[in-house]
This record gives sequence, structure tokens and C-alpha cells, in this order.
Amino acid sequence: MSTFIDPKSIGKPVRPRRHVRTLTGYLPETDASGKEKWPRGEEKVWKDAMRDVDTEVTSITKSFVNHVQTSLARQPYNLDNLGAYQAAALSVRDNLLVNWNETALQYTRKAPKRAYYLSLEFLMGRTLDNALLNLGLKDQYSEGVKKLGFSVEDILDQERDAALGNGGLGRLAACYLDSSASQELPVWGYGLRYKYGIFQQLISPAGDQLEAPDPWLDNQNPWELPRLDVSYEIRFYGQAERLGDGTPRATWSGGQEVLAVAYDVMIPGCYTKTTNNLRLWESKPKRGFDLNSFNAGNYEGAVEASNSAAAITSVLYPNDHTTFGKELRLKQQYFWTAASLADILRRFKNIGKPITEFPDYVAIQLNDTHPTLAIPELMRILIDEEDQPWSTAWQIVTNTFFYTNHTVLPEALEKWPVPLMEHLLPRHMQIIYDINLLFLQSVEKKFPGDRDRLGRMSLIEEGFPKQVRMAYLACIGSRKVNGVAELHSDLVKTTILKDFVEFEGISKFGNVTNGITPRRWLDQCNPELSSLISSTLKVDKAVWLKDLTRLEALLPFTEDEAFRKEWAAIKQRNKERLAHHVQTTLGFTINTNAMFDVQIKRLHEYKRQTLNILGVIHRYLTLKNMSAAEKKKVNPRVVFFAGKAAPAYYIAKLTIRLIVNVARIINEDPDTKDLLQLYFLPDYSVSLAEVLIPASDISQHISTAGTEASGTSNMKCSLTRMLVDGANIEIAEEVGESNVFFFGHLTPAVEDLRYQHTYHPTPIEEKCPALANVLNQVSAGLFGDAHVYEPLLNTIRQGDHYLLSDDFDSYIAALAMVDEAYLDQTEWVKKSIRTTAKMGKFSSDRAINEYAESYWNIEAQKIA
Repeated sequence: MSTFIDPKSIGKPVRPRRHVRTLTGYLPETDASGKEKWPRGEEKVWKDAMRDVDTEVTSITKSFVNHVQTSLARQPYNLDNLGAYQAAALSVRDNLLVNWNETALQYTRKAPKRAYYLSLEFLMGRTLDNALLNLGLKDQYSEGVKKLGFSVEDILDQERDAALGNGGLGRLAACYLDSSASQELPVWGYGLRYKYGIFQQLISPAGDQLEAPDPWLDNQNPWELPRLDVSYEIRFYGQAERLGDGTPRATWSGGQEVLAVAYDVMIPGCYTKTTNNLRLWESKPKRGFDLNSFNAGNYEGAVEASNSAAAITSVLYPNDHTTFGKELRLKQQYFWTAASLADILRRFKNIGKPITEFPDYVAIQLNDTHPTLAIPELMRILIDEEDQPWSTAWQIVTNTFFYTNHTVLPEALEKWPVPLMEHLLPRHMQIIYDINLLFLQSVEKKFPGDRDRLGRMSLIEEGFPKQVRMAYLACIGSRKVNGVAELHSDLVKTTILKDFVEFEGISKFGNVTNGITPRRWLDQCNPELSSLISSTLKVDKAVWLKDLTRLEALLPFTEDEAFRKEWAAIKQRNKERLAHHVQTTLGFTINTNAMFDVQIKRLHEYKRQTLNILGVIHRYLTLKNMSAAEKKKVNPRVVFFAGKAAPAYYIAKLTIRLIVNVARIINEDPDTKDLLQLYFLPDYSVSLAEVLIPASDISQHISTAGTEASGTSNMKCSLTRMLVDGANIEIAEEVGESNVFFFGHLTPAVEDLRYQHTYHPTPIEEKCPALANVLNQVSAGLFGDAHVYEPLLNTIRQGDHYLLSDDFDSYIAALAMVDEAYLDQTEWVKKSIRTTAKMGKFSSDRAINEYAESYWNIEAQKIA
């Protein structure tokens, strides 16, 4: 006799699907008197051996050396800066894990209501410096590594940015996780562990953006904890068959199954033990290497399942201009939301409460429409697996989810083709149809006979093919919907979701103005300024970094000459730091006595980097026509661009090419190079922003009115002593309009102007001669490759959807006002101080507390 095995099971994991907690979260048993029992072994031996956070230099150096020897298997003789970084990071991670375990145990003991933040991006930046500052241990680690022969600055520079995000959406999510931990709120993040990020941006000799994989995981990532015991099976494709038993239940079978495996990243709070969690999912095949196919000579078939599964978490935002890319994006979104919900439900069930109480213990925030599939997925689980009636399931769902909208651009609202949904997620498409039918029936009941309204509000957009409107699904499936700035939230209610406001009532729709964390965007990236603020206010930074309104106490010091002088000196040193960075990385020499003018955003037509570069060309042409005497009165300016364009966004990539080639001409022109320089800094990241922002004198936020939901780079710039050039209304209200330079048309005029462009066009030479001259110079080949830029220039000449021709003259006038203001350095520094002092409203601590109190209904949990 022998034992037998089903050949189909070979290669499949043997672990059960249901996760059993093995590392954290167990509660001790108690005896009859209620006293806790020690689980195993001798309690004293265990407790004597358990460590606390290392706070002394001697224990820190011991921990560092221990990791050099045992984690890295190296010696002092062969340890370089990268090895030193890894040892330091592992040592700091040990400290984080001590607090992380205590936090997890506290949450398990008290079972508070928790919030879960679902975001497809988390633009975390570097972790080591942030962790040291939040732990309050940077000085001790600096001294410790110095005694071991290393510089903490050199070690910090070895870390690569985590490639988990791209722009403001991901950076906002990172700030909110930091603030949640700092405010001691029980909040976890859920995202994806992208192997190659979005892409590494390179610039070709012709000036084109090139995309290369970002291998950020090539070296060991010390900040993640692989949780191989936490995995869930995720299904795609297959068949969905209704049971036909009078219930809405169905079975979903067949298709492809992959494993979602968890990786945990610790999120430390500032000057608190609270250390929350960011759980990232990696996709792996349910069945790995196919040995039978390999032995049969089918080598590609042997790894086909592995490659198919691995592709899901390979890249952030796969190019969706192909059928494969579109399907992969939808796969990503379902894989992530399904794994996250399975994990949340498992944790909830450990509490032992009935499923109907789920919303009393769980709040799920949808950061934009990417996680919207969580709504039909939770309905599927409640109906098909938990056997809940439809009405009960829908009540649970609509009391669990909260939706943040980030755009009012109709073309940017996410939609998925119905045939693709039916193919990839057949059960979810059934549920979406059911939701839509019941929803439209309730709309018709309130607005009988209004067929146009039914068409506008349907979750299914008619056409070929039909499309699922994800923003509408997120809206009706959530308890509350919010925008991210007062103006944006008003536009959401009066434009894209107007019908839903009329149907559901205004109370469901609110506003939470975005915020940023002052820990990273002031203390970490501008430490000299942070120290000056603390010494001037005579308040420890541990206090004001968690209550940014205290910066208002800086206002009286605008009249203190010594304070202004030091304020300006810190700015100058930051400019020299940026110049050094550009010199060492790109080989360019920067004039640090000039005004530093920056625009740092992802490339998009509505953000109007094109307006900026055309303004730079106008400035260049004006300088060329000046006499020597006139040039002496000019304010020297260095203009920096940074940001990535989506790989398939042709016009945005043309804008980058134009910037790079204009820079080549301007920077080599002996007539103007001392008065105007232009640089495109490739591969924009959080780390680059931490150098750029403190050095900047002026920051351009010049999106077409009504198109920018909120923006956070403007807040970072203002917090680190910057003046905002653009139309951010709330910042202007706080800091005073005299400290902001406005230009251009306001939101109410936009649609009328576009109407005029379409039906009563005016030649650009007539409407804006200055802009026409700039466009003609580009077309004539002043910056090379004249024909290449015609598609970009024609977006302005024909239609001009983003109103460059309407705003150009006003924009140039605003830049002239900036020049004039900058020449009065005393008043300029005063404006800078006032701006920083009034930025308290824009802290992510304030924003996350608004979510906690007014949306999620969760409370802070003090870790003893």
C-alpha cells in the first residue's frame, strides 16, 4: 500500500485559507479569579529577556553592530554606507516593532472601532529619517553611528524612495497614515506592493521622457515585514450562476485564482508609542512552478501561472490604452479590495460580534474611485457567504464605506466597460445591475416620469460599449461623500454629483480640506527652520509639530530684524543645498542669488505646465530685446520643473520635451544666462521634493480654475516659507491675499469661455499677441524640432480647452508683480513669515481628526 495524491494538487499551497494569528494579537487567558495566565514557560525568564525601545547610545550601537554581524553577516572591515544604512534601519525597525506589537495588543484588548484607508497609492518617501524623528531618537542614532565611523547624513542618503505612489493622491494617503498614528487613532492603510513602482523617469538626448522599471526592491527593504501566514485566495473570470431559490444568492466558480500575500509596514506616530500598520498585498500564483510542463519541454507553460499572477502587482497604473493594460488595471483594483476586505472581515470576526454590527466596528475610506469594487465585493460576501438578505446587506454596506472624490473633471471619472466587467468579475457585474435597478426604482419614485434623470443617474452609461460609472457607485454605496477643498466640494455638489445631492440630500455631502504632515514637510526637510521656530517660540517642537496653529505666534516676529535675517539665511542655505544636489546629479551650476521658481507636479494639461514654459519663453524673448541698462534692473530667476507624465499621455510628454529643449537654448545664451536659467529635474520623488521645496522662493499652482481639487504641494511650499502663485482660495483666506499672487479667470467664467472658443473663436494673434509670438517662435524652430511641437501648440490654437490664451496676459502680469515684490527683500521675508505662520489649518492632523469625528466615529487609543 501507499499514500495517494491528486495530481492536480501538486504545487498548491498546503496552508489553510483562513488566517490564524501567530505573531501578534492574542489575548492572555485568565484563571477563575480573573488573573491573567502566562501562556508558556517561565514568566520571569520571558519578561527579563523581552526588550524595550533602545534610547541610549550604548544600546543603539550594540543593536547596530548586532545587525551588522547577524542580519547582514558582515564585519567592520567590509561595511560600506549601504550596509550601514541597512543595519541602522533594522535597528530602528526593532524599536518600531516593540511599539507596533504593543499597539496591536491594545487594539485587540479593547476592540475599538477602526478605520481602514484604502488607497491605490501610498507615496511614503524615505522612512529612516522620518522614523527617527517620530521616535525622538535622531540625535542618539547620529551620535551612535558617528562613534562607529559613519555619518548619519550619508546613511540616510542610501535609502531609496518606496515606489508605491506617483502624485498628490499617494502623498495625501501617506500624510494621513502619519497623522493617524500621531493622533493615536486606530487606522490601518491597505495598498499594493508594486515591484517596479510607476516607472523611473529618464530623459533622452532629444528631450523625451523615457520610462524604465524602478527596481526599488533590488536591495533588502528593511521596513516591511513579510506575513507569509496572511494570505487570501482571489478569484477572477469563471461563471456566476444565481441559485434561483428566491434569494439574491449566487455561486461564483471556475476561472483563475491567485494568492494575496501580506507585507506589513510600520507607521510610527510622532512622540507616541502608537505605531499603526500599512498592509501591502503581493500577488502570487495559487499553483506555482508546473514541473510536469517543464519536464515535457513546455518551459513557458511551466511558469505561465507565476507570470500571470506576478503581473498584477508589478507596476502602478499599467498603460490602459491596450486591452491587456485595461484588464490588468481592473484586476489590480479587485485583487487589492478583495484581499483587504477578507482581512478586515477576519479581524472583525475575531471579536465575536454578529455581522450586522460590522459598521459599529469598521469604517472604510475609499480614496478616490479606485477601491470602489469593495462595495459590490462586500455585498457578494454578505449575500453569498454570510446569507444575509439584500436589504440587510445593503444597510451594512452603506454604513461602512466613505468616499473621497478627488476630481470634478468628467473625463477623469473612472468608468469600466461592461463586457470587461462581465468577463473578469461576472458575479460583481450581476450585483452592480441589481444595485442599479433598485436604486433607479427609488429615484423614479421620488421623481416620477423624469427619464432624463434616470439616464443621468444610472450606474450604467449607455453607449458602445456600456460603461460602469464607478464614481456613482461609490456615491450611492457610501455613508458620506466628501471633496478635498471648499471650492472643490461645492463644485462636486453642483456639477458631477448634482443629481445625487438632490436625491439623497445635502447632509450626505461634505468637505474635508486636504492637509500635510508638518513632521516631514517642515521638521524633516527643513530642520534649521524647525529649530529656529522652536527657539523663537520657546516651545518644544514635540508640541507645535502636533498643533500647527501655534505657528501664529511667529507673526509678531515679522518686525524683528534679527529674526528676519536668520529666516532669510536659512532660505539661502537651502538654495545652496539644492544647487549642490543639481551640480552633483546633473552637472549644472545654479545661480543661488537668483529667485528660485518651481512647478512640481505630475504633467497634465489642466495643471498647465505648458502655460509656465510658454511664460518662460516669453521672458527669454523679452530679455533678448532689452538694452544692457534695462537688464541691470531685471530680477534674476531660476525656473525648475519636475514631474512625470503618464507613459501614454502624448501631449504631456511633448511638454517635457519642450521644457528640456528650451532649457538647452536659454542656459547657453550668453546674453541671458545670468538672468534666466531653466531646469527639468528628472524622476521627481518625495526625496527630491524635500530638497526642492525648502529652497523655493515662489511656487506655481496655475491649474485652470475649477479643475484642481485641492493640491497639497501648495501647502508644503507655504509651510516651508513659500508664497503661492495661483488660485488656491483657502490658503489665500488664511494667509491674506496680499501674500498670494492671483491671476486669470475664475471658475464661474470657465464654461462661458469654452463656449466662445467653440462657437465664436478669435484668432490667437488678435486675442493674445504676446502668446501668439511665443507660439510662432516655437513653430519656427527657435528651440529645434519645430514640427514636433505642433500637436502641443495646436491644443492652444484650436479649442484651447484649458484657457491658456485667456489667462496668458494676466499670468505674465502676475509674474511681473512677483519680480517687483521680490526686489523688496525686507517685505518679501515678512510675507514669507506670515504665510508660514498662518498654515495651521492645512495640517493633516486637523484633517484626520475631522474624518475621525465627523465621518468614521472613531476615538483615539492611548498606548500605555
